[in-house]
Amino acid sequence: MKATLLASACAAATLAVLTPGLAQAQEQDPETNRTQDRATTLEEVVVTATRRTERAQDVPISVTTLSQEDLNERGIVNYDGLAIATPGVTLNRASANFNNFSARGVATNGYGANLQSTVAIYLDELPISSNGNSTILDPSLYDVERIEFLRGPQGTLFGSGSLAGALRILTHDPDASGFDASFLMDIGKMNESHGLRQRYNAMINVPLIEDELAIRVVGFSRNEEGWVDNVGTGIEDSNTLIQYGGRAILQWEPTDRFVARFLVSNEVSNPHDSSLTNPNRGKFVRLTDRPDRFQSDMTNYNATFEYQFDGARLTSSTTFSDYTGLFYVDLAGSYNQAFPFALDADAWDETFVQETRLVSDPGGAFDWSVGTFYFRKRRDVDYGYRSNQEFLDDYLLSGLPDEYYQRFASHFISHEIAAFGQLTYRFNPDLWATAGIRYGKTDAQAFTEEGGYNSNYLTVAYNYAAYAAYYFGTLNASSIPLTVTGPYAAAEGVKVEEEGPSYRFSLSWRPTPSITTYASYSTGFRPPIVNARAGAVSTIDPTDIVIPYGATSDELINYEIGVKGRWFNNRLFADAAVYWIDWNDIQVQANRVSDSIQFATNIGGATSKGLEVALVALPAQGWTVAVNGSWNKTEVDDLTASEAAISGAVLGAPLAGPEFSGSVRINYEWFPTSNVTGNASLAISHVGGYPNAFPNTPGKPNIPLPTYDEVDSYTFVNGTLAFAFDNYVVGAYVENLFDDQSVNYVHPEAFIDGRYGRVRPRTVGIRLSYEY
Repeated sequence: MKATLLASACAAATLAVLTPGLAQAQEQDPETNRTQDRATTLEEVVVTATRRTERAQDVPISVTTLSQEDLNERGIVNYDGLAIATPGVTLNRASANFNNFSARGVATNGYGANLQSTVAIYLDELPISSNGNSTILDPSLYDVERIEFLRGPQGTLFGSGSLAGALRILTHDPDASGFDASFLMDIGKMNESHGLRQRYNAMINVPLIEDELAIRVVGFSRNEEGWVDNVGTGIEDSNTLIQYGGRAILQWEPTDRFVARFLVSNEVSNPHDSSLTNPNRGKFVRLTDRPDRFQSDMTNYNATFEYQFDGARLTSSTTFSDYTGLFYVDLAGSYNQAFPFALDADAWDETFVQETRLVSDPGGAFDWSVGTFYFRKRRDVDYGYRSNQEFLDDYLLSGLPDEYYQRFASHFISHEIAAFGQLTYRFNPDLWATAGIRYGKTDAQAFTEEGGYNSNYLTVAYNYAAYAAYYFGTLNASSIPLTVTGPYAAAEGVKVEEEGPSYRFSLSWRPTPSITTYASYSTGFRPPIVNARAGAVSTIDPTDIVIPYGATSDELINYEIGVKGRWFNNRLFADAAVYWIDWNDIQVQANRVSDSIQFATNIGGATSKGLEVALVALPAQGWTVAVNGSWNKTEVDDLTASEAAISGAVLGAPLAGPEFSGSVRINYEWFPTSNVTGNASLAISHVGGYPNAFPNTPGKPNIPLPTYDEVDSYTFVNGTLAFAFDNYVVGAYVENLFDDQSVNYVHPEAFIDGRYGRVRPRTVGIRLSYEY
């Protein structure tokens, strides 16, 4: 089997910004008189964005697809790079395992603390973006069947959380027809003295019973040395990433009607420190007393059964997920590093998902699908707020059982149950209407575990001089005793519930066989949120905000008109969409000033309007040009005085997304010798600047937020050169050619010393792949 090119320049990779692939034609090599493959037209690509297999051009949704070949050729191994390939999508990346996608400007800040993401992320049938304020696994993307990025609300088919879109990661099925194997190695070196990148991926597919039973096993390992120096810990290149894992899929197809698929996967992601920096200390410098740790360990089990009836296909998917995450962060920036103040939080998630759906076979006047969905998650979190023992000893603070001045444990239980259906009626082969509805019920409840304790450590440390004068000067004491209270009694929080429908309506028309137009109306929502510290009064400033119980669901309506078409004998493809979004009861993250407690609440509304365009052309033999771009304008347009006070928002404030972003990719393919194909490409990507938060301080009306800032407007360039032989490919690449060091993320909260992320330094490397 001939290996696919690993060059980002490959023509198929160039098309990853769009839906279609490239059709090949046999062409005579003038030097050898042997035939070679040459891309001549754009071929059709199918997707399952509507839970049925359809031509992407006929789906009334803005969707971008990426095949495994596309990912390999671009060097995309996880979320990095997906946003650049997708018009209207931004990735806010505070650090490894701390990613937050936004689409069409639907985001109030890049961090979204205590909030569910506005873009749902699905790993096969499992929603993995439902964690809210926590680490979220950034999974390996090797040997996937396809990536689908659906823009606009997808509430009818993908439920809560798909407020602005849904990212689907679909793993590759085993193949019982024959043996297959592949290997991909990527070795890179960052600019100057920064670290070495090592990425290794392998797959083996073994038929156990020919054409009936097969197993597919995938493994990967990443060791990527960092580029940020932590002057507090004394560790250079501290943000090294170690990630490894694998999956095994067993598929049995005893008849042409029945398929059983069993999956088990495990991934461990261990970034050794955060990538955020403090510009006052240096471009790539941070300061913490210990490394910040955002680690993830996820194990998934899935059983999927499919049966083909006469006229419809039944699918049942059952998934159980076990997730462990660490959220260890230095909070001492709240008090200008005057004393140690940190949070060590350990989280455990158990998630169960069951989805059953029946989808009609294509053909005829009606296409329909119906289904049910059940989701249950229990999250346990142990919170430990710490000082450090050296500080306690040096300042003679006594009375704590260890370095932790507060400990408590909580667990959260959430459910979602829904029924959904979608119906398409074809008036004729070129005119059809689709209506979809999902009626769901969600609930969430928080529980405080018995045990733990609290103390007055923050008060004493913040006012140390006064306490020292009193204890050492007045009482001639040998230490300052801290007051410890507790334990906490077990408590059951308020159970919040929401129920209601989500809708999608669309009308599609093909004026010619090669052009599809559509108009759609769709809605989305996020589930309610319970604040873990509801009712808490600040011990430092009792006049500060009392933490509210939580936030109700927000609601979003999307109006969209789009066109997808081909011209010039399939040598030009265009995909464009215009949208208007009305977002109400917005869930927002606020931060109590005195003690940095985060909480969620609701504010009025905002609008987002924009245009997305993607083009691909084959202008001449061997050449491929692809362009994508997005223009977006967002602003808060409904806000009461009390909502402004608690959130820091103001009327007219823009949301956290760029007004313009886009990329241009140019590829050239040629045949340097017999049976060798060369590819060279250049990709230029641009992301506009945008604010990191609302402009005012939550809880202090009309006082500017000290941490308010904007992400830079930046442009970076990638280039690749690769040669494909019969079974292997050798390629060289450069990422961030001009070593742009722009700020691409700004954390909106004051409790961390380093709040700025930057574009990864220039990286030069090679890739080697082999396919059996």
